[in-house]
Amino acid sequence: MSVVEKIKSAKSTAFSFELLPPLKGNGIEMVHRTIDALLEFDPKYINITTHRSELAFKENAQGLFEQVAERHRPGTVAIAAAIQNKYKISVVPHVICSGFTREETEYALIDLQFLGITDLLLLRGDKARHERDFSPTGHRFATELQGQVNNFNKGLFLDETKMKSPIVPFSYGMACYPEKHEEAPNMESDLFYAKQKVDAGAEYLVTQMFFDNQKYYDFVEKCRAQGINVPIIPGIKPITLKNQLTVLPKIFRSEIPEEFATELKKCNSDAEAVEVGVEWCTKQAKDLITYGVPSIHFYSMMATQSVKRVAKEVF
Repeated sequence: MSVVEKIKSAKSTAFSFELLPPLKGNGIEMVHRTIDALLEFDPKYINITTHRSELAFKENAQGLFEQVAERHRPGTVAIAAAIQNKYKISVVPHVICSGFTREETEYALIDLQFLGITDLLLLRGDKARHERDFSPTGHRFATELQGQVNNFNKGLFLDETKMKSPIVPFSYGMACYPEKHEEAPNMESDLFYAKQKVDAGAEYLVTQMFFDNQKYYDFVEKCRAQGINVPIIPGIKPITLKNQLTVLPKIFRSEIPEEFATELKKCNSDAEAVEVGVEWCTKQAKDLITYGVPSIHFYSMMATQSVKRVAKEVF
Protein backbone atom coordinates (compact mmCIF):
# COMPACT_ATOMS: atom_id res chain seq x y z
CA MET A 1 0.00 0.00 0.00
CA SER A 2 1.43 3.39 -0.99
CA VAL A 3 1.83 6.25 1.46
CA VAL A 4 -1.05 8.20 -0.04
CA GLU A 5 -3.29 5.13 0.26
CA LYS A 6 -2.32 4.79 3.92
CA ILE A 7 -3.10 8.46 4.52
CA LYS A 8 -6.47 8.25 2.80
CA SER A 9 -7.47 5.03 4.55
CA ALA A 10 -6.46 6.15 8.06
CA LYS A 11 -9.45 6.35 10.42
CA SER A 12 -7.96 9.36 12.19
CA THR A 13 -5.18 11.87 11.58
CA ALA A 14 -2.03 9.96 10.68
CA PHE A 15 1.41 10.54 12.21
CA SER A 16 4.71 10.73 10.32
CA PHE A 17 8.12 12.29 10.78
CA GLU A 18 11.34 13.13 8.97
CA LEU A 19 14.87 11.84 9.56
CA LEU A 20 18.31 12.99 8.47
CA PRO A 21 20.92 10.42 7.44
CA PRO A 22 23.83 10.31 9.90
CA LEU A 23 26.79 12.60 9.34
CA LYS A 24 29.55 10.94 7.33
CA GLY A 25 31.52 8.62 9.62
CA ASN A 26 28.69 8.04 12.09
CA GLY A 27 26.65 4.87 12.46
CA ILE A 28 22.94 4.23 12.22
CA GLU A 29 22.39 4.08 15.99
CA MET A 30 21.00 7.62 16.28
CA VAL A 31 18.49 6.84 13.54
CA HIS A 32 17.36 3.76 15.46
CA ARG A 33 17.05 5.75 18.69
CA THR A 34 14.85 8.35 17.00
CA ILE A 35 12.56 5.72 15.49
CA ASP A 36 12.40 3.73 18.73
CA ALA A 37 11.35 6.88 20.60
CA LEU A 38 8.46 7.56 18.19
CA LEU A 39 7.39 4.03 17.28
CA GLU A 40 4.51 3.93 19.77
CA PHE A 41 2.59 6.54 17.77
CA ASP A 42 2.23 4.24 14.76
CA PRO A 43 4.01 6.30 12.09
CA LYS A 44 2.47 5.61 8.71
CA TYR A 45 5.72 6.52 6.99
CA ILE A 46 9.16 8.01 7.67
CA ASN A 47 10.79 10.55 5.37
CA ILE A 48 14.56 10.45 4.84
CA THR A 49 16.20 13.62 3.60
CA THR A 50 18.78 13.78 0.82
CA HIS A 51 21.74 16.16 0.90
CA ARG A 52 23.80 17.52 -1.96
CA SER A 53 27.58 17.83 -2.04
CA GLU A 54 29.09 21.15 -0.97
CA LEU A 55 32.37 22.70 -2.04
CA ALA A 56 35.15 22.88 0.54
CA PHE A 57 38.83 23.80 0.50
CA LYS A 58 41.26 21.02 1.46
CA GLU A 59 45.02 21.21 1.87
CA ASN A 60 46.84 18.83 -0.46
CA ALA A 61 50.24 17.12 -0.04
CA GLN A 62 52.03 20.17 -1.47
CA GLY A 63 50.50 22.44 1.16
CA LEU A 64 48.18 24.09 -1.34
CA PHE A 65 44.43 24.38 -0.89
CA GLU A 66 42.19 22.93 -3.56
CA GLN A 67 38.45 22.93 -3.96
CA VAL A 68 36.72 19.57 -3.48
CA ALA A 69 33.12 18.41 -3.29
CA GLU A 70 31.97 16.75 -0.07
CA ARG A 71 28.70 15.18 0.98
CA HIS A 72 28.28 15.43 4.72
CA ARG A 73 25.20 13.18 4.91
CA PRO A 74 25.41 10.39 2.32
CA GLY A 75 23.41 7.20 2.54
CA THR A 76 19.77 8.17 1.99
CA VAL A 77 18.91 5.10 -0.09
CA ALA A 78 20.74 2.72 2.27
CA ILE A 79 19.14 4.27 5.37
CA ALA A 80 15.70 3.97 3.77
CA ALA A 81 16.28 0.30 2.99
CA ALA A 82 17.63 -0.40 6.48
CA ILE A 83 14.61 1.22 8.14
CA GLN A 84 12.10 -0.58 5.94
CA ASN A 85 13.84 -3.90 6.56
CA LYS A 86 14.14 -3.49 10.35
CA TYR A 87 10.86 -1.76 11.20
CA LYS A 88 8.52 -2.77 8.35
CA ILE A 89 7.43 0.87 8.06
CA SER A 90 6.97 2.64 4.73
CA VAL A 91 9.92 4.90 3.94
CA VAL A 92 9.92 7.97 1.72
CA PRO A 93 13.40 8.98 0.56
CA HIS A 94 13.75 12.48 -0.81
CA VAL A 95 14.86 12.72 -4.43
CA ILE A 96 16.18 16.18 -5.23
CA CYS A 97 17.42 18.19 -8.20
CA SER A 98 20.06 20.10 -6.28
CA GLY A 99 23.56 18.72 -6.74
CA PHE A 100 22.55 15.62 -8.72
CA THR A 101 22.78 14.93 -12.44
CA ARG A 102 19.91 13.30 -14.30
CA GLU A 103 22.03 10.16 -14.61
CA GLU A 104 22.66 10.03 -10.85
CA THR A 105 18.93 10.37 -10.29
CA GLU A 106 18.27 7.49 -12.69
CA TYR A 107 20.76 5.27 -10.85
CA ALA A 108 19.05 6.11 -7.54
CA LEU A 109 15.65 5.19 -9.00
CA ILE A 110 17.04 1.87 -10.23
CA ASP A 111 18.53 1.13 -6.80
CA LEU A 112 15.25 1.99 -5.08
CA GLN A 113 13.36 -0.35 -7.42
CA PHE A 114 15.72 -3.21 -6.59
CA LEU A 115 15.15 -2.54 -2.89
CA GLY A 116 11.36 -2.47 -3.21
CA ILE A 117 11.10 1.19 -2.16
CA THR A 118 8.47 2.84 -4.32
CA ASP A 119 7.38 5.93 -2.35
CA LEU A 120 9.27 9.18 -2.98
CA LEU A 121 9.18 12.86 -2.13
CA LEU A 122 10.34 14.91 -5.13
CA LEU A 123 11.97 18.26 -4.37
CA ARG A 124 14.10 20.85 -6.08
CA GLY A 125 16.32 21.19 -3.01
CA ASP A 126 18.33 24.15 -1.79
CA LYS A 127 21.07 26.00 -3.61
CA ALA A 128 24.63 25.27 -2.54
CA ARG A 129 26.07 27.44 0.21
CA HIS A 130 28.53 29.06 -2.17
CA GLU A 131 25.83 29.91 -4.74
CA ARG A 132 24.01 33.21 -4.92
CA ASP A 133 21.24 31.66 -7.04
CA PHE A 134 20.25 28.05 -7.62
CA SER A 135 22.52 26.53 -10.26
CA PRO A 136 21.36 23.12 -11.48
CA THR A 137 23.62 20.15 -12.02
CA GLY A 138 20.73 18.32 -13.62
CA HIS A 139 17.13 19.48 -13.37
CA ARG A 140 16.38 23.12 -12.62
CA PHE A 141 12.82 22.58 -11.36
CA ALA A 142 11.05 19.89 -9.35
CA THR A 143 8.57 19.55 -12.21
CA GLU A 144 11.44 18.53 -14.52
CA LEU A 145 12.49 15.90 -11.99
CA GLN A 146 8.85 14.81 -11.87
CA GLY A 147 8.93 14.35 -15.63
CA GLN A 148 11.92 12.01 -15.34
CA VAL A 149 10.16 9.93 -12.68
CA ASN A 150 7.00 9.81 -14.79
CA ASN A 151 8.98 8.53 -17.76
CA PHE A 152 10.72 5.97 -15.54
CA ASN A 153 7.28 4.82 -14.41
CA LYS A 154 6.41 4.30 -18.07
CA GLY A 155 9.49 2.09 -18.49
CA LEU A 156 11.71 4.64 -20.23
CA PHE A 157 15.31 5.49 -19.36
CA LEU A 158 16.91 8.86 -20.01
CA ASP A 159 18.35 7.65 -23.32
CA GLU A 160 14.80 6.63 -24.32
CA THR A 161 15.59 2.93 -24.28
CA LYS A 162 12.89 0.74 -22.78
CA MET A 163 13.18 -1.36 -19.65
CA LYS A 164 13.22 -5.09 -20.25
CA SER A 165 11.37 -5.98 -17.07
CA PRO A 166 8.19 -4.43 -15.64
CA ILE A 167 8.53 -2.27 -12.52
CA VAL A 168 6.28 -1.14 -9.68
CA PRO A 169 5.61 2.52 -10.53
CA PHE A 170 6.79 5.08 -8.01
CA SER A 171 4.13 6.86 -5.98
CA TYR A 172 5.23 10.32 -4.94
CA GLY A 173 4.41 13.53 -3.15
CA MET A 174 5.86 17.00 -3.65
CA ALA A 175 6.32 20.20 -1.66
CA CYS A 176 4.07 23.22 -1.24
CA TYR A 177 4.43 26.53 0.57
CA PRO A 178 1.61 28.08 2.65
CA GLU A 179 3.70 31.25 2.96
CA LYS A 180 4.99 31.21 -0.64
CA HIS A 181 8.27 29.86 -1.92
CA GLU A 182 11.02 32.44 -1.42
CA GLU A 183 11.66 32.65 -5.18
CA ALA A 184 8.01 32.89 -6.24
CA PRO A 185 6.94 36.43 -7.21
CA ASN A 186 3.52 36.01 -5.60
CA MET A 187 1.14 33.43 -4.14
CA GLU A 188 -0.80 33.11 -7.39
CA SER A 189 2.37 31.95 -9.15
CA ASP A 190 3.06 29.48 -6.34
CA LEU A 191 -0.45 28.06 -6.62
CA PHE A 192 -0.03 27.70 -10.39
CA TYR A 193 3.04 25.49 -9.92
CA ALA A 194 1.42 23.52 -7.11
CA LYS A 195 -1.45 22.67 -9.46
CA GLN A 196 1.02 21.82 -12.22
CA LYS A 197 2.68 19.29 -9.90
CA VAL A 198 -0.65 17.68 -9.03
CA ASP A 199 -1.89 17.65 -12.62
CA ALA A 200 1.32 15.87 -13.64
CA GLY A 201 0.96 13.14 -11.02
CA ALA A 202 1.83 14.30 -7.49
CA GLU A 203 -0.50 12.28 -5.24
CA TYR A 204 -0.16 14.52 -2.20
CA LEU A 205 1.60 17.71 -1.13
CA VAL A 206 3.63 18.29 2.04
CA THR A 207 4.01 21.83 3.34
CA GLN A 208 7.10 23.69 4.36
CA MET A 209 7.07 24.10 8.15
CA PHE A 210 4.76 26.78 9.48
CA PHE A 211 3.84 28.08 12.92
CA ASP A 212 0.57 29.87 12.11
CA ASN A 213 -2.22 27.41 11.34
CA GLN A 214 -4.39 30.08 9.75
CA LYS A 215 -1.84 30.45 6.97
CA TYR A 216 -2.20 26.71 6.29
CA TYR A 217 -6.01 26.88 6.33
CA ASP A 218 -6.02 29.85 3.94
CA PHE A 219 -3.58 28.06 1.66
CA VAL A 220 -5.70 24.88 1.56
CA GLU A 221 -8.77 26.94 0.71
CA LYS A 222 -6.92 28.62 -2.18
CA CYS A 223 -5.68 25.25 -3.41
CA ARG A 224 -9.17 23.77 -3.42
CA ALA A 225 -10.43 26.79 -5.34
CA GLN A 226 -7.76 26.05 -7.97
CA GLY A 227 -8.90 22.43 -8.27
CA ILE A 228 -6.04 20.97 -6.21
CA ASN A 229 -7.82 18.14 -4.44
CA VAL A 230 -5.02 15.86 -3.23
CA PRO A 231 -4.19 15.57 0.49
CA ILE A 232 -2.19 18.59 1.70
CA ILE A 233 -0.10 17.39 4.64
CA PRO A 234 0.85 20.06 7.21
CA GLY A 235 4.48 19.97 8.30
CA ILE A 236 5.22 21.34 11.77
CA LYS A 237 8.17 21.47 14.16
CA PRO A 238 8.56 22.16 17.88
CA ILE A 239 11.15 24.88 18.48
CA THR A 240 13.93 23.65 20.77
CA LEU A 241 16.47 26.50 20.80
CA LYS A 242 16.15 30.20 21.64
CA ASN A 243 17.95 31.27 18.47
CA GLN A 244 15.41 29.45 16.28
CA LEU A 245 13.18 32.47 16.81
CA THR A 246 15.33 34.27 14.24
CA VAL A 247 17.09 31.38 12.48
CA LEU A 248 14.01 29.45 11.26
CA PRO A 249 12.26 32.45 9.64
CA LYS A 250 15.53 33.29 7.87
CA ILE A 251 16.13 29.76 6.56
CA PHE A 252 12.58 28.57 5.87
CA ARG A 253 10.77 31.90 5.39
CA SER A 254 8.23 30.79 8.01
CA GLU A 255 6.66 33.63 9.98
CA ILE A 256 6.44 33.19 13.75
CA PRO A 257 3.19 34.60 15.19
CA GLU A 258 3.58 37.49 17.63
CA GLU A 259 2.04 35.55 20.51
CA PHE A 260 4.55 32.73 20.05
CA ALA A 261 7.47 35.12 19.49
CA THR A 262 6.63 37.04 22.67
CA GLU A 263 6.81 33.88 24.78
CA LEU A 264 10.08 32.79 23.16
CA LYS A 265 11.63 36.21 23.83
CA LYS A 266 10.95 35.69 27.54
CA CYS A 267 13.07 32.51 27.59
CA ASN A 268 16.39 32.75 29.40
CA SER A 269 17.66 29.35 28.26
CA ASP A 270 17.19 26.71 25.60
CA ALA A 271 15.48 24.53 28.23
CA GLU A 272 12.79 27.19 28.64
CA ALA A 273 12.50 27.48 24.84
CA VAL A 274 11.87 23.72 24.66
CA GLU A 275 8.86 24.06 26.97
CA VAL A 276 7.42 26.95 25.00
CA GLY A 277 8.05 25.08 21.75
CA VAL A 278 6.28 21.92 22.95
CA GLU A 279 3.31 23.93 24.20
CA TRP A 280 2.91 25.82 20.92
CA CYS A 281 3.39 22.74 18.73
CA THR A 282 0.85 20.79 20.81
CA LYS A 283 -1.62 23.62 20.38
CA GLN A 284 -0.97 23.63 16.64
CA ALA A 285 -1.40 19.85 16.34
CA LYS A 286 -4.65 19.76 18.33
CA ASP A 287 -6.09 22.56 16.20
CA LEU A 288 -5.03 20.84 12.96
CA ILE A 289 -6.68 17.59 14.08
CA THR A 290 -9.88 19.46 14.92
CA TYR A 291 -9.73 20.98 11.43
CA GLY A 292 -9.61 17.44 10.05
CA VAL A 293 -6.18 17.20 8.43
CA PRO A 294 -5.46 13.73 7.01
CA SER A 295 -1.98 13.56 8.53
CA ILE A 296 0.54 15.63 10.46
CA HIS A 297 4.19 15.46 9.44
CA PHE A 298 6.79 16.38 12.08
CA TYR A 299 10.19 17.83 11.24
CA SER A 300 12.09 16.10 14.02
CA MET A 301 15.67 17.30 13.49
CA MET A 302 17.10 18.11 16.95
CA ALA A 303 13.59 17.72 18.34
CA THR A 304 12.88 14.00 18.81
CA GLN A 305 11.98 14.23 22.49
CA SER A 306 9.83 17.32 21.90
CA VAL A 307 7.99 15.57 19.06
CA LYS A 308 7.41 12.61 21.40
CA ARG A 309 5.90 14.89 24.04
CA VAL A 310 3.61 16.52 21.48
CA ALA A 311 2.58 13.17 20.05
CA LYS A 312 1.71 11.84 23.51
CA GLU A 313 -0.77 14.69 23.87
CA VAL A 314 -2.46 14.35 20.50
CA PHE A 315 -2.13 10.77 19.16
